[in-house]
Amino acid sequence: MPVTSYSLDIDHQGRPPGRRDHQVKFMSHRIKVLISRLVVVLSLLLSTSSAQAVLRVEITKGVGGGLPVAIVPFKVLKGEIDLDLAQIVADDLERSGKFDILDRANLISSPGSAADVKYQNWRVLGQDYIVVGNIEQTSVLDYRVTFELLDVIKQKSLAAFQYQPRENQLRRSAHKIADAVIEAITGNPGAFDTHLVYVSVTERESLDNRRFHLQVADSDGASSETIVSQQQPLMSPAWSPDGNMIAYVSFENPRRSAIYVQDRFTGRRRVLASFEGINGAPAWSPDGKQIAVTLSREGSPDLHLIDVATGRNFQLTRNLAIETEPAWSPDGETIYFTSDRAGAPQIYRIPAEGGKVERVTYEGSYNASADISPDGRLMTMVHRVGKDFRIAVMDLKNNLLDVLTSGRLDESPSFSPNGEMIIYATEQEGRGVLGAVSTDGAIKLHMPLSEGEVREPAWSPNLP
Repeated sequence: MPVTSYSLDIDHQGRPPGRRDHQVKFMSHRIKVLISRLVVVLSLLLSTSSAQAVLRVEITKGVGGGLPVAIVPFKVLKGEIDLDLAQIVADDLERSGKFDILDRANLISSPGSAADVKYQNWRVLGQDYIVVGNIEQTSVLDYRVTFELLDVIKQKSLAAFQYQPRENQLRRSAHKIADAVIEAITGNPGAFDTHLVYVSVTERESLDNRRFHLQVADSDGASSETIVSQQQPLMSPAWSPDGNMIAYVSFENPRRSAIYVQDRFTGRRRVLASFEGINGAPAWSPDGKQIAVTLSREGSPDLHLIDVATGRNFQLTRNLAIETEPAWSPDGETIYFTSDRAGAPQIYRIPAEGGKVERVTYEGSYNASADISPDGRLMTMVHRVGKDFRIAVMDLKNNLLDVLTSGRLDESPSFSPNGEMIIYATEQEGRGVLGAVSTDGAIKLHMPLSEGEVREPAWSPNLP
């Protein structure tokens, strides 16, 4: 049976893997047999191009009949501004699937404030809302951005916002405006002012020249930056709750994998775990004090909790099966994980302080790679449908499961911080891309790199 999502991250001789592939056979419970099987297929690596290529957003399915909103180009009151903030806002809102954005060619005027708006004209155009704003350069590197969201029917302001960003934060101010708009209209917070972390791989001429890159980008794929770049594989990036640190698995040591914790702003990093055997699948606790990992230092791969400050290690599970891919509940009281203890990969949970293990998934022969929604209501996972692997969600209260995607090899699902979207890795025309889907399946996006391939995404928490 294929395995697409196990984060074992190393074989029993300490050799790093390549790409996890659907040809991998899950043949038995015996760990050495399983891991040696994984190594054969995991040595197939991605073939890609430029590491600095950016993600592109392609809407493949929208709701239709969204709320009509006009986003007027922001007036420049002083200085020269090359960035089109209003277009970024419009793109964000369109990507949410909740809005019908008026084409700029159909704008009847370009007001910069509420005082300039003639509401009757916008009602004739069938617009329910209008966004206006202006930008002013206040010094060489400083700006003032002002916006208003206006209700055309009620002729009143629903939200107003002033932001004073530095030049390198101008794009972020647009994402903040989009978040303010969607929350004012729908009552639900947006997730545009967030980041994605993912792994890309570049290859020039031969596999021997490949490089792995850990990259961070805005939620729309823009402003990508490389956090780590090396010839050895990188896997399983995970955000700290404050968004300042990223834990990940690296194979730069030729003898074994290691889990690193790195400050994404300063670049400083340290080894969290580098024991004999498997060191993989890091997952931060909600309070940021512990990281759940998979270690095989005691023999079989089990879950361990490592204290971030002291490095103290607590073994959480003890079983001859493979226990991996931990995911915390939002309250920090429960850890969900993948195990084959029942003969095939299924999702289980255990109290974070240790205790009785409870099986969670029963529908289907394969469920793995759990992530829990911020409100604790839903669990996303990789679910096998026939020979394909899809992204599904399960309501943890009534155990109802809903398959959201239709790909052949969808994996690594991660909730947005508002719990409305799920980012995941998939394939498009034979190469690795990111996908995103709403939790009801109504909205679907593809996010390929402009050149090359990408995998292993994780959505950041809300940023301060």
